[in-house]
Amino acid sequence: MAQRIPLTLPPRDPRAVLQSRLQEAPAKHAEALLAAYEVLQGLHNNGILELLRGVLGSSEDVLEIAVETAKSPQSLRSIRNLILVVNMLGEIDPDQLRTLTTTAADAVKSVADQPESPGLWKLMMQFLWNKDAKRGLSALNRMLAIFGKNLGQQTTT
Repeated sequence: MAQRIPLTLPPRDPRAVLQSRLQEAPAKHAEALLAAYEVLQGLHNNGILELLRGVLGSSEDVLEIAVETAKSPQSLRSIRNLILVVNMLGEIDPDQLRTLTTTAADAVKSVADQPESPGLWKLMMQFLWNKDAKRGLSALNRMLAIFGKNLGQQTTT
């Protein structure tokens, strides 16, 4: 009949495994460690580490100030407005928004390059004869009409 073979394993020390991994780490990750040291030095040179240490040391005070600030009516309105602006931007087609932003920048540049502002007669002639100016004015007029309609609905409800 077969007899049992006694097997006694030495107890495993998890700290020893971690210690050996820690000793091998500098050789395995030398480039990453050097990059991390450079980032750490940059944070130290700019005083960010001191700032973080101060924040950690007075974390309760910082948290209390943040909570009090967030509870103010202005902060709540700002957060709501930010959400509305993000939703509005989500509704706009990116190509149309790109057109608006690039043309606005071009328009501001062309106005800044003019030595003097155009007279009222020249502006009127642009709107009468320039189809692009009329299209832009029409879009602005439509936006203002919709805005005014919505303002009227808000005051009646």
